[in-house]
Amino acid sequence: MAKFVYQSPGKYIQGQGVLKDLGEETGKLAKKPLVISDEMVWSITEDKITESFKNANIEFTYEEFKGEASEAEIDRMSEIGKKNDADVVIGVGGGKTLDTSKAIADNLSTPVIIVPTTASTDAPSSSLSVIYSDEGVFTGYRFYDKNPNLIIIDSEVVVNAPIKLFTSGMSDAMATLVEARAVLKSNGENMVGGQPTLASVAIAEKCEEILFKHGQSAFKAASKGIVTPQVEAVIEANTLLSGLGFENGGLAAAHAIHNGFTSLSGDIHHLSHGEKVAYGTLVQLVLENTSDESLRRYIDFYKSIGMPTTLKEMHLEDTSFEDLVKVGELATDSEDTFANLSDKITPEEIASAILAVNEISEGNK
Repeated sequence: MAKFVYQSPGKYIQGQGVLKDLGEETGKLAKKPLVISDEMVWSITEDKITESFKNANIEFTYEEFKGEASEAEIDRMSEIGKKNDADVVIGVGGGKTLDTSKAIADNLSTPVIIVPTTASTDAPSSSLSVIYSDEGVFTGYRFYDKNPNLIIIDSEVVVNAPIKLFTSGMSDAMATLVEARAVLKSNGENMVGGQPTLASVAIAEKCEEILFKHGQSAFKAASKGIVTPQVEAVIEANTLLSGLGFENGGLAAAHAIHNGFTSLSGDIHHLSHGEKVAYGTLVQLVLENTSDESLRRYIDFYKSIGMPTTLKEMHLEDTSFEDLVKVGELATDSEDTFANLSDKITPEEIASAILAVNEISEGNK
């Protein structure tokens, strides 16, 4: 008998200037927050966050995140939380900061508040973390019993971040429906231990609809630091719709291939999560034997927002076929999600599809 499972965060707040509400909202959950952020993000948000907590009469502990969502970093910061009797963890920043925050809160058995400063990934709303080694190699997922208690995303902060982060989030979000459809077709499991619900599929469909409908205009406005209704819609698609859609709809090949790319060395590691997922999505579409017309639609969208669709743009133009097979080997690891597309596709076939995306994109100028 099928088991359908859906879960979501406790509360989501989005809009210009909402960072000022962080102290008040935190006070509804706890009194001794541990705030983590990297040095650059903290330099941008410190004044607003400090003022927000001051207005709420809450003292907080700040600790700098060192940049990698690794078990060593999680353990280090968990000890700091214990020493300061933290009763809530607040992550401020991008995907790895937020994933680390969720892991720390799980270790401490506290609520977690997520404050994305970019719309670059769908990590904020999920009940899992992507874990890497200290060297940045994907090692697995860490799952939690619940989603974040609160997400606060300030649109004004988001549009003042580098535009590449905004477009990377769009690329990550564009994988949502592509992967959810594969999970449905294979009767696979989503990320919360069941089959996708009707709600999760509807959310994934709305996510893709928003991106194709408003993506280019939102990209142009955000490039100038302007918040428009289109920008707000895409922020929600990147953050909430994509998060709910991937977790409840499930992942398949696109994200598994992203993880496979971590087996390579070189400049590919300078690319964002979303940039690598974009290419992984195109590889999945090739492996699914997607129509030429549909494939061109995705390629054209990615090109219009500056995402990589060729091996040169992925810094892989000189990569050997044997190394691309290694990508396929890691992607098809039994602990990853590739089987939600198919458990019959070989690493060699994945390597060939990676090459095929390049040829199709090169011929689609």
